[in-house]
Amino acid sequence: MRLELDGEMIERARKLAKEVTDEVQKFIGLRSTDSVERTVARLFGIDGVNSEGAPLPNVVVDDVKAGGGLKRGISYWIANGCVAKNLDPQKLAEAVGRKEFSLVKLPPQNEDLVAEKMDELTAKAIEKIESVRDKRDKMLEELGDPKKPYIYVIVATGNIYEDVIQARAAVREGADIIAVIRSTAQSLLDFIPYGLTTEGYGGTYATQANFKIMREALDDIAPKVGRYVRLTNYASGLCMPEISAIAALEGLDMLLNDSMYGILFRNINMMRTFVDQYTSRLICAFSHITINTGEDNYIKTSDPIERAHTVTTSQLINEQFALKAGMDPKYMGIGHAFEIDPDVENGFLYEISHALLTRTLFPYATPKYMPPTRYMTGNIFKGYAQNTLYNLVSIMTDQSIHLLGMLTEAIHTPLVQDRYLAISNAKYVFNNAASLGSEIELKKDGFIQREAQKVLENAVSLLEHVKEVGLMTAIEEGTFADISRRMDEGKGADGVFIKSEDYSNPFIEEIERVLGVGR
Repeated sequence: MRLELDGEMIERARKLAKEVTDEVQKFIGLRSTDSVERTVARLFGIDGVNSEGAPLPNVVVDDVKAGGGLKRGISYWIANGCVAKNLDPQKLAEAVGRKEFSLVKLPPQNEDLVAEKMDELTAKAIEKIESVRDKRDKMLEELGDPKKPYIYVIVATGNIYEDVIQARAAVREGADIIAVIRSTAQSLLDFIPYGLTTEGYGGTYATQANFKIMREALDDIAPKVGRYVRLTNYASGLCMPEISAIAALEGLDMLLNDSMYGILFRNINMMRTFVDQYTSRLICAFSHITINTGEDNYIKTSDPIERAHTVTTSQLINEQFALKAGMDPKYMGIGHAFEIDPDVENGFLYEISHALLTRTLFPYATPKYMPPTRYMTGNIFKGYAQNTLYNLVSIMTDQSIHLLGMLTEAIHTPLVQDRYLAISNAKYVFNNAASLGSEIELKKDGFIQREAQKVLENAVSLLEHVKEVGLMTAIEEGTFADISRRMDEGKGADGVFIKSEDYSNPFIEEIERVLGVGR
């Protein structure tokens, strides 16, 4: 099943998206953030908390920021401190946490020795990430990649050990991807909680210890079921690059990572988000972590038919930001969703058209298709039917990542039996309609074809406007999801700064060099 789209229009759309993001990238290149600097501190080996429970990466960065030195970059201050005190980064951070001294008050050390220390710490960080990445790639090769669409199942109990039990049960029934949903509002925390957690509201805290526990559990069961099992968590938020870093260190395979989601749906400052997403995606690209973009959310707050082109527009923008960070298209989990009101006549045809448009525009990507949620009513029988149609569209249009719909959506957090039914439904449809898409030819100038072309045309028109006014102004206008955010407002705005001329971040510079990108 193929769409016949205007090739010149597709090229025009990509050209416009590139020009839009080129302007934002210039803005990004001049700035860093508190979270980017904390990411470097973590990768240089700083972990744990002080006596008051504050994460040491925060403690170190806040110390330098309070002393007016952060514009030079945390890399310099850590390296200078290591040379001055003859300590490794962890011991140095622990001493700062005990308030024994401030990094900015230590005397400047020999420049060559400091530069040598920065290079040494960078090399160790790169080596750690490479080691984990290569281990994951080897395991995937040995166990084999499951057949697409990958069945993606969420666990969200709040207790990481309960999550493990539910995850293993889901894997035995056929889940290919386990996503541990974050505790409600963690994206608004300007720090990463430390250690394993057994409590959480609406999900489980994203911590390095929790990542490690779930990774080990999935690696243990994978050989028993004879296939590799991917692990997903959430990076969008005030700690986007930091979570990407700990995910890279613990071998996660996917992260929810969108260039605009935090701005629109969490009111995180747009300057902060744009800068953070670049560092986050550099780490993901280097680590072979697949990003999941969040366009599915746009049609939960706006009309999914009339505003379908905003999804396509954002997808094209997300693609360009990912390319600027050196990301291979196969690691781009471009997002979209099955969210049209089931009472709309020919709603199923709209869904096919929109899903096939995404698949056609991004042939080398790994599209992530999201289930019906907005129009789920609590009627489990109707909900099961909606999910069945969703499953059918997914296999027909050759989607890659298939997040399971739950018949109990709008009632409660899914139970084990709800996930069992969801997996059974998806497996039944995927098996019985495996070749359906390749057996169907679309009617020339038919409903599905016309709708896809219309959405593409509207997306190009919108991109032309966004290019004219600039992406940040377009967001202020409420262009996406009918939500307006101002450039100078939002959470985390005070954590953005313009880099000084002597700013140094050798880790980012080395990743850019390896990936062949730069600001």
